[in-house]
Amino acid sequence: MHLDHPVTMPQRHSHSAEPLRADGSRRALRVGLGGPVGSGKTASVAALCRTLRDRWSIAVVTNDIYTREDAEYLLREAVLPPERITAVETGACPHTAIRDDISANLEAVEHLEEALHPLDLVLVESGGDNLTATFSKGLVDVQIFVIDVASGDDIPRKGGPGITTADLLVVNKTDLAPHVGADLATMVADAERQRGDLPTIFTSLTSDDGIREIADWVTGHLTRWRAEAAS
Repeated sequence: MHLDHPVTMPQRHSHSAEPLRADGSRRALRVGLGGPVGSGKTASVAALCRTLRDRWSIAVVTNDIYTREDAEYLLREAVLPPERITAVETGACPHTAIRDDISANLEAVEHLEEALHPLDLVLVESGGDNLTATFSKGLVDVQIFVIDVASGDDIPRKGGPGITTADLLVVNKTDLAPHVGADLATMVADAERQRGDLPTIFTSLTSDDGIREIADWVTGHLTRWRAEAAS
């Protein structure tokens, strides 16, 4: 299934999504991944699918403004069977479709849940956006914000809701720090100052185990989500 309709009518969705399906079973955990263009969102989704697919039942929704580029990349990489990957063409700034009018994304998520039930995890990837991009609580349960070292070591201290409020901040491409003059110690300190007790992971997704900490974080949330369903 591919959704082609653009998002054109902003409508704020601030409520939390209902955790139960109509039949009373607990729906899949929904994890949003946002961040600027080129930061490594799609690479993160691909790596998470490869790492977690043998243990959990996973599906993915991608967002691009006018194309299905990210979904097509995931399909080429065969990270999941084709029926587990779908695309939303937002037709507007990506944050609109993940925060203001979530209807296209919500339709995509709910269709995957219905077609592939039972699902454990749905990853919703935003199109590339700025530091203000956040997900509606009506769409995802937790959100990851991905930035990269190559964009400058001042990014964490610039703040913005993506940096300060995401459940997990990922600082990607740490291997490039020596080549772009980025000071990782400064980025660590700035991230801690901006985020308080919220976690930050510094990594390079090009390394063999670069996704491990992120996958462990997602697994922890999945484990708690399933435990709540059983209680």
